[in-house]
Amino acid sequence: MESLELAMKIAKILDDRKARDLQVIKIEELTVIADYFVIATGTSTTHVRSLADEVEFKLKQEGVTPLSIEGYDSSSWVLTDYGTVVLHVFLEDARGFYALERLWGDAPRVELDFNK
Repeated sequence: MESLELAMKIAKILDDRKARDLQVIKIEELTVIADYFVIATGTSTTHVRSLADEVEFKLKQEGVTPLSIEGYDSSSWVLTDYGTVVLHVFLEDARGFYALERLWGDAPRVELDFNK
């Protein structure tokens, strides 16, 4: 699966589960760590976990498994690494503190329109 396709699939799963402030950021020209970041906010620690779980479950059904998962126990920020795509699911306060969108301010945003 191409990295943009994977990022958009992750974003759609998150959108279906009511993630807030969903963003896909193209970072491939700025770093070698990944091609895309998918960033979302959950409304509670339970919501953050359920968002990360749902992405993992749905992608596993398609044979895509994460390379690593970090922060699941604290649930204020769960990072799931799919190689070319890194998913960040935050609580609102943690997202504001880490400010990935500001840190990666030079990276283009991918338009999300799931109604097409």
